Amino acid sequence: MQIACLDLEGVLVPEIWINVARKTGIDALLATTRDVPDYDVLMTRRLRILDEHGLKIGDIEEVIESLGPLEGAAEFLDWLRSEFQVVILSDTFYEFAKPLMRQLGWPALFCHRLGIAPDGRVEAYHLRMPDQKREAVKRFHELKFQVIAAGDSYNDISMLAEADRGILFRPPQNVVDEFPQFPVATDYAGLREAFLEARADLE
Repeated sequence: MQIACLDLEGVLVPEIWINVARKTGIDALLATTRDVPDYDVLMTRRLRILDEHGLKIGDIEEVIESLGPLEGAAEFLDWLRSEFQVVILSDTFYEFAKPLMRQLGWPALFCHRLGIAPDGRVEAYHLRMPDQKREAVKRFHELKFQVIAAGDSYNDISMLAEADRGILFRPPQNVVDEFPQFPVATDYAGLREAFLEARADLE
């Protein structure tokens, strides 16, 4: 039996930090895991910027509440769940994800947590575990599942490499150039075909 593992931001929902940057006008928050391979470096930078500008969790939640799934994402996820067991493996935070998970029908989500001060400042982030996407795939393998994974950024590469089949979905060109071993899908029809082809290869 196969499990489908998906990244969240950029695959099913918009990039949260990019939308926070646009809403606040803070261009320094535009960087994502598509640009910065080291997640710790990226998050440390983000927390410093939030503190410098006095942004609190409520400001970020206000942006998230205005977002919805990417066009076609909910329908794709419904199809995927009819064909595979599905788990979302994301480097977002449970404090961010709830409104978006509601709109996607509450799929299983493994992600991280934020440390929120009493005054609403985002003062820390707590990884569920290091390299949790790859580690989750390893555990699924130990449970005798085959894994087909899809993501779009640097922080998805270890997951794609650990999976039996990995797929890049709408990745930036720098990621395509660095990791040509993974097939690329640019829309949900193509992603559906990539999953079906991966399953056929494994059977």
